[in-house]
Amino acid sequence: MRRTLGTALVTVGLVVTVGTALGSTGGGSAVPGGFPMDEFLTHWWVFPAAIAFSTVALASGVSGALFFSPFFMLGVGLTPSQAIGAGLLTEVFGMGNGLRSYVKQQVVDFRTAKWLLAGAVPAVVVGAFAAHFVDPQILKGIFGVGLVGLGGFLVYYDPPEECVPGECEGEYLKEKNSGRGTTTIEAADGERFTYDTCWRPPGVALSTIGAFVTGLISAGLPEIVTTQLIVRCRIPPRVAVATSVFVLAIAAGAGALVHALTATPVWYVVAWSIPGVLIGGTVGTRVGKYVPSDLMEVGLGVVFGLVGLLILVTEFVIA
Repeated sequence: MRRTLGTALVTVGLVVTVGTALGSTGGGSAVPGGFPMDEFLTHWWVFPAAIAFSTVALASGVSGALFFSPFFMLGVGLTPSQAIGAGLLTEVFGMGNGLRSYVKQQVVDFRTAKWLLAGAVPAVVVGAFAAHFVDPQILKGIFGVGLVGLGGFLVYYDPPEECVPGECEGEYLKEKNSGRGTTTIEAADGERFTYDTCWRPPGVALSTIGAFVTGLISAGLPEIVTTQLIVRCRIPPRVAVATSVFVLAIAAGAGALVHALTATPVWYVVAWSIPGVLIGGTVGTRVGKYVPSDLMEVGLGVVFGLVGLLILVTEFVIA
């Protein structure tokens, strides 16, 4: 924990330095000539909020961007495109601990991930570009509807770790997913997973859709990918979750890069949120095993649905 705190403090310094450097060259500061230090100090409260959000996200296994984008939009007051870009950038750093752990455990199905990324990376880039050209009111509407939909998804579906591989597969998909050989994953702890190699086209299509939505509103890809890998592809939950995190890490990185290149990154906010998720991620992975995942996801689904409705009501009814 002490090492994580030190890393978080170093990250604050690095982000401030980058923001100052970009600002001094005219490439990224809201205040001409340098990093907006006054705004940075004013937003100190983003740091404890980021710790809390990332702790809950890692403990419950949901996407951290589901928390950060609406928080940046409603709490900090950023525009939709700024909030989505900051949410993706924060999520890239927040998933670092989980990604490193899964790769170290050797439970990522890289063959499947390669196909999913073929659709996800281009789609997230297109979605991220689109977020900066869509009318802010329309983008808020899409974001609100997306939150309501994802909230319903969390309430309706069981947590990934509790899903039954192949459940609700159907005869057509069962036939298509059979006879394509097998995939074997040997984990570092000696556990061995062998399953039928999945029919690729539907997975590529779903990851493409999820990635576009993620680039547009910063959430959607991990929920879609994890569920379809388990339910449709019969992949064991441990491998499916690890593979989904790997795909999300690369896709979110591409989306965050596009947001950073097409608009001014909100350095005075992410300088607090990034170190916050580094600490919260460490805490979340430790407390997650003590949290009932089914109750957590249902509760979060209700919260996200209410936040989505709040965005829609304030933008299209009260306004």
